[in-house]
Formats: sequence, C-alpha cells, structure tokens
Amino acid sequence: MRLARHPDFRVQGTDLYHDLPLAPWEAVLGATVTVPTLEGTVDVKIPPLSQKGQQLRLRGRGLPAEGGGRGDLLVVLTIVTPDSVTADERRAWEELAGRSHFHPRRAA
Repeated sequence: MRLARHPDFRVQGTDLYHDLPLAPWEAVLGATVTVPTLEGTVDVKIPPLSQKGQQLRLRGRGLPAEGGGRGDLLVVLTIVTPDSVTADERRAWEELAGRSHFHPRRAA
C-alpha cells in the first residue's frame, strides 16, 4: 500500500515518526510540549538533558496493524538555535558560556 506524504509524519511499517524541534533550554531543562497525532494533539513531557536524535515512544499512536492493534508514534527530538538574538539574549548566552563546564568537543 502506498501512502501520501504527510506534513507531520514519516511512516515506517505501522510506526509513525515526528521530528520535534526544541529550543536548547527545553532540551536541557525539560519541558511539556504539544505534539500532533492522527487523532489530534497530545502533551508530551520532554525529560531534562534530552539529546538530539533521542526518541520518545507514544505506544498505540501509529497506523492500524493488519492483525489488530496499532503501531507507535516516535517523537524524534531535534535541537534548534535561533536565527538571530537581541543584545540582551546575546549577553545571556555569553554569560552561560562563561559559567558552563560543558565542552562538546572534549573527549568523554
């Protein structure tokens, strides 16, 4: 069976995948965000310290399966940075950079 392309989901078998953009602070601090499903929207809790590519599984929110039941909806987290910042926002980012002990290119 062929399905038409959907603006919110990718299909793999009976599972659906949704790419969810998060602000950096949502990924670090955690958040509750609204996610589309085939039946409408649901609130999903993003755990603190979430990583790009991490998947959150919403069981039974995918496509109907042949033998009954349904596939899952997998919410794939992406981290998005702003295209521009105000002077105040830039100062806040600079302060965070100066205080942070996080070094993404340092070997673990």
